[in-house]
Amino acid sequence: MAATGSSNTFSFSLRRLPLDLEGGGSYYSTPALGDPRIDKLPYTIRVLLESAVRNCDEFQITKEDVEKILGWEKTSMELVEIPFKPSRVLLQDFTGIPVLVDLASMRGAMSELGGDPDKINPMVPADLVIDHLVTANVVRSDNAVQTNMELEFERNKERFTFLKWGPSAFHNMLIIPPGSGIVHQVNLEYLARVVFNRNGLFYPDSVLGTDSHTTMINGLGVLGWGVGGIDAEAAMLGQPMSMVLPGVVGLKLHGTLRNGVTATDLVLTVTQMLRKHGVVGKFVEFYGRGMEELALADRATIANMAPEYGATVGFFPVDHITLEYLKITGREDETVSILGLFC
Repeated sequence: MAATGSSNTFSFSLRRLPLDLEGGGSYYSTPALGDPRIDKLPYTIRVLLESAVRNCDEFQITKEDVEKILGWEKTSMELVEIPFKPSRVLLQDFTGIPVLVDLASMRGAMSELGGDPDKINPMVPADLVIDHLVTANVVRSDNAVQTNMELEFERNKERFTFLKWGPSAFHNMLIIPPGSGIVHQVNLEYLARVVFNRNGLFYPDSVLGTDSHTTMINGLGVLGWGVGGIDAEAAMLGQPMSMVLPGVVGLKLHGTLRNGVTATDLVLTVTQMLRKHGVVGKFVEFYGRGMEELALADRATIANMAPEYGATVGFFPVDHITLEYLKITGREDETVSILGLFC
């Protein structure tokens, strides 16, 4: 959970949002730190900074960690490490089932020790999408989808029963059932918040996922990348992930695609350029007027290719195209308005 009030070194940076909401809304304002170095920070590093400021408790995250991020221009060259707490964790079934088993085991151990097993819960929201168990046994048939789904449920009945128990037993956990789509599609169209509202505290959405192509979500202005199952589980339990403060490479987009040039051509060209430049272990940020010519789906495809061009993320900041996409994928108008105000 975020450190708030007097327990947070940077509580003085809390600001009110001008929203007509019951109880109002607040957020940690990084400009309120009054440090001129903030203006020179890339978008992605500002997300890391906001997370550090919001979670600064002088135990897991300290004022010195915040200072490292503020000094990014220098410290990123020195390969310093910082702690990072994501807003949520994204799992697919292959990695999600072991995580759920671990949580259930912890509850069993807690019960044996005479404690309250209900205290064992994810500290940050965890979304688990069941999509990796699908096998196409029937093809080229009108009832192929239905038949494959029936076979999937028949073969994985025990797994699905266990997974269904998860969200009813644990707080902060959501299970997306089979047949809903692949994890990255569901994340993009449904799970991504872009901006979190947790008990009236607003903060940027960020995610660690157990799949290398979690990076697709950066096309929506949500900072996220893939990690191992142990790192994801630790993040779920409130532990910050230690990471090297990354360098950032900007890629300016301009002009429009000529007739006959597809989004695939663009993605492959961008991948080739970034491989040649060398972006391994770095954050890539896209900017420029050419972004206005890219549909959200094209942005997501470019972001999805981050593992192929070697970057940790390929990030597109939130703009009017992002907000429009949120509307057409069913987010409420009020939610989109709040996002526009916050971002």
